[in-house]
Amino acid sequence: MTAPHLRVQGLRAGYGRAEVLHGIDLQAGKGSVITVIGPNGAGKSTLLNTLMGILPGSGGLEFNGQAIGQLTLEDRVMLGIALVPEKRELFGTMPVEDNLVLGGFRQMRLGNAKWRDRLAEVYDLFPRLRQRRLQLAGTLSGGERQMLAVGRSLMSRPSLLMLDEPSLGLAPLVVKEIFAIITALRQTGVTIVLVEQNARAALAVADHGYVLEMGEVSLNGPAAELASDPRVIDTYLGAARKEA
Repeated sequence: MTAPHLRVQGLRAGYGRAEVLHGIDLQAGKGSVITVIGPNGAGKSTLLNTLMGILPGSGGLEFNGQAIGQLTLEDRVMLGIALVPEKRELFGTMPVEDNLVLGGFRQMRLGNAKWRDRLAEVYDLFPRLRQRRLQLAGTLSGGERQMLAVGRSLMSRPSLLMLDEPSLGLAPLVVKEIFAIITALRQTGVTIVLVEQNARAALAVADHGYVLEMGEVSLNGPAAELASDPRVIDTYLGAARKEA
């Protein structure tokens, strides 16, 4: 049996003495999409920040069969892990293309002489960014900023991409576009960990789902099964799910 691309066992993390995550177990197979859903304050962003190495944590953490719990954020980036944070963290006074080029630092460090060729692939995925490549990032719409944040992460050619609330604050039409892009990304073989409050959309694109509540996994299973679980429907999907 193939080992998971990402394996998390008994992960505990928090801020100072305040523990937020209380022994999290989850895993993701290579090229799969897993989603973590749950209410505000459940610890979803804390989970991603701990996996990325921004926050310290304890417990088992393996990536590609390698223990990475003691590695720095920079080490994890070089291994091929990327995070698109909730606040996007773009350089607003720099043009779109310069923001993308900064995302290619890992490939440059790895000695890939053709790392800039990745720009064309990112522009193919996000044609709007090509049109706005000379525009300052701070002048983009919310949806365009999200596309830029994802595109910048893809410039490093990550094998694990973590997305923190990619639909937050976006209009419904843009949300649909963002999730279509996530579906397209899975065809490239990248493993995706998706943290999302839009449970319906997240479960629709994921292979496996985890429900995080009060820092603990309360439910997990195949995404399609969670989408039809009465507990998930009542709490996260609402009565609108009567179509299937």
